[in-house]
Formats: sequence, C-alpha cells, structure tokens
Amino acid sequence: MAATNTQRQAKRAQGQARDIAFLVYPGFQIQDLSGPLSAFDSADRMAGGGIYRCHVVSVDGGNVVSTAGVEVATRKIRQSSYDTLIVMGGEGSRDPVQLPAIAQCLARSATRGTRRIASVCTGAFILAATGLLDGRPATTHWLHALRLQRMFPQVRVDGDRIYTRDGHIWTSAGITAGIDLALAMIEDDVGADIAQQTARMLVVYYRRPGGQSQFSAMASMEPESDRIRTVLAYMREHLDETLSTERLAAVACLSPRQFGRAFLAETGETPAKAVERLRVEIARPRVAQGSEPIERIAQSVGFVDPERMRRAFVRLLGHPPQSVRRMAV
Repeated sequence: MAATNTQRQAKRAQGQARDIAFLVYPGFQIQDLSGPLSAFDSADRMAGGGIYRCHVVSVDGGNVVSTAGVEVATRKIRQSSYDTLIVMGGEGSRDPVQLPAIAQCLARSATRGTRRIASVCTGAFILAATGLLDGRPATTHWLHALRLQRMFPQVRVDGDRIYTRDGHIWTSAGITAGIDLALAMIEDDVGADIAQQTARMLVVYYRRPGGQSQFSAMASMEPESDRIRTVLAYMREHLDETLSTERLAAVACLSPRQFGRAFLAETGETPAKAVERLRVEIARPRVAQGSEPIERIAQSVGFVDPERMRRAFVRLLGHPPQSVRRMAV
C-alpha cells in the first residue's frame, strides 16, 4: 500500500527513528508506562513505521515488578543518550532508599545528550532529586504536589496542571496525563496530523492543553486541621453566596492573613481558587446534561455572570461551557 501524504511528511520530519526510553523501577505504576508507550507505538504505526523505537529500561535491567504485581522485562539503561527519556511514577519513586540510587543513575547515565527528559506522575520526584527541576515549573499528581514542594523547595511546583514544559524538561500529572504529554511530544516531532490520528486510535481527546487543570475533586480533600475542613464544608454549602476571604476567615476563627496562609498550606490552593474550583465542579455535570440554561447554572453556583463561569471553565477544564455541553451530547 502506498504511503499517505501524512506518513511521508512524518518520515521527512523525522529522518530516522527516535529512541524513546521509559525508565521503570520496583514499585512503578504500570498505567504510567502503558499510556505513553501506547501513544508512541501507535504514532509509529500511524506514520507507517520508522519514526519511533520504544525501550523499557531500568537501573540494572531484567524483570521489574510494578505496584500491580505485573513484571515487565527491561534492558539496563545505557550510557549513550536517548532521544527522549521518560521516568515513570509509582510508589518506588518516593522510597527514601531507592530514590537516591535511581536519581544518581539517571543523572550519570542518561541525561548527557538526551534531547528530552520527562516524568509521568510521581516520576517528578526522581527528576527533582537529580536537580533537573531546580528553578523550573513542574507538576505531578495533585495528591503529591505539596509533598514534592516540601521535599524540593527549589522546584516551582504547580499541582494544578496536566503537564509542563520548560525547555527540554517535561513533567506531567498521573496516568492519562502521560498520554497528553506524549501526544504533545509527537506533535512536536512529526506534526499535528499523526498526533491527531494517534489520539483517535487511543480514543482520547486531541489534546488537552498542558495548562488545563487536573480538576482534582476539592470535595474529597482532607486537610489536616478541623478548621480548614469546616471551611471547605461551609464553602460547599454556600457556593451561591459571596465567599470572601474575610468571611471564610471568620468561619475558621482566624485573621484573614492567618487563614490565607493556613488554607494554602493544607490544601495547596488559595481560598479564592478553591471556591472557583468547587463552583466549576458543581456546574460541570449540570452543563453537560444540557437541560438548564447556562445563565441559570452560573447564577445558582455563585458566578456573578455567565462570562465569569466561562472564564473559569476555560481555565480549569480547557473548554468553555458550550463546548463541554457539545462534547457530552
């Protein structure tokens, strides 16, 4: 079968196959590996072959056991550079015994000459331990963002992003966000057509912007103190009202300044951002159902007007309410 124009363009853009290495270790998350690996493999097939070679590597090679108990055969990470090296997330990335050894191997063996270095989910802890993330924006799964910031204060952690890119260093949130990161890399390498075909093959959106919120459910957050838990409950019960920092501080029996600091420390969010997120979280399913006017929804969840809700949807979901409604049909 003759190659399509898209395939020919992809091969011209590539020239030769790029080596994509996925670094795993005992206790890695299998889904962090399978998502991005499937994306690069699918892109190679969409382009007719010859653009990517995928390698699963580890510090010592051999079979490596994931948190799910699934063993994956790996090769020992090589001294020569890869085109792209992606570090997987998982419980092992936060193991105080294992983490320094993996980071040392990564810094010594794979970063020299490697064009791109990335992490999925808590793989960011390993990148941070090498110093590669110092002074850079980075993300991880929202559940671990505060811990990453506390362990590595030189990193500019943003636990609300799908993925980040700073020069040749990329990081992403957990599991499906690794696919978003891979699609963005594929588009950079061989163009939007192949990336879009890959997204269709994987039955995922093409593609969520990196700045889109992870949309972690604020309702499931568990702050350390009863004061902040009480404030979160109060927020949920009074979303249709004006929720100023002063009002919320009074609920917590703290000064506005003390409250702002305590809330940020325990949730990773400012009070205003948390209120906005909760409002979007409540409004989103109602918008998707398509039975209510958007203006009415905006007013009922506390947005002053539909335009403010539109801006919040774009900021947190990557799409305005009208698009969310169309995609749900």
